[in-house]
Amino acid sequence: MQGITEITGMVLKAEPVNDYDRRVVVLTKEKGKISAFARGARKQSSKFLAATNPFCFGTFKLYEGRTSYNVMEAEITNYFEGLREDYEKACYGMYFLEVMDYYTRENNDEKEMLKLLYQSLRALMHEGLSNVLVRYIFEMKAMVLNGEFPGMPKEGEWEESTRYAVSYIMDSGIEKLYTFTVTPPVLAQLKTIADDYRTRYTDRQFKSLEIVDHL
Repeated sequence: MQGITEITGMVLKAEPVNDYDRRVVVLTKEKGKISAFARGARKQSSKFLAATNPFCFGTFKLYEGRTSYNVMEAEITNYFEGLREDYEKACYGMYFLEVMDYYTRENNDEKEMLKLLYQSLRALMHEGLSNVLVRYIFEMKAMVLNGEFPGMPKEGEWEESTRYAVSYIMDSGIEKLYTFTVTPPVLAQLKTIADDYRTRYTDRQFKSLEIVDHL
């Protein structure tokens, strides 16, 4: 594993290493989820200072060493600055990043997961969509892509619009996923379904979800 490789992806998380370095986790189109080191990224003069923050999407040139990747260049095409300027949206966005970190793996084909993450963050910044609706759509579609979503619950009295919404989330392409709104009763039923399946099929307590639930 040696040489220069170029990947397209989004930074899921960043953490300090040593005095000035950062370790970043990037969800990529080519290699699934990978970790890489950005030397000197915490220095104020570093070209990687802004490019290695969560939400940054773009292309990264990496040096593949024997045991790790190292960031050599970064060209960011979307910083998702709108999320950084809105506390509530930022909290939802951080939750989405944490979910993706949970679901994805290195060397897996995670193109659809990356696309879902990108489109979901864009949807958060759309004034016509509620953050709560975006969250439930995101949660259910992530389970669909991961092969865990069992479909509409067989038990319970569900609005016909709820059945239609769940079917649409399951079957639609990601580009068309965030093109509808729902009534408050339907939103409440989507919450019930998403909460039940998330509890049943994930084995982690998401730290960022605790913050979102208190907004």
